Amino acid sequence: MQFTRKTSYSKSIIGLLIKLFIITIVFIGVVILLNKLDFPAPKKSIEKIIPNENFKIVK
Repeated sequence: MQFTRKTSYSKSIIGLLIKLFIITIVFIGVVILLNKLDFPAPKKSIEKIIPNENFKIVK
């Protein structure tokens, strides 16, 4: 049985660059799609009054 040694790394580098390019394009597409969605703003303001009894001073 004879072992072969791969001495050319150009194919693996090209494959890695192609995968990185595809991932980048997908990420940019998701960001653009999320940017186009129009989320409604809340209609009433949320305000809760916290009494001073709940606060404890830590020294």
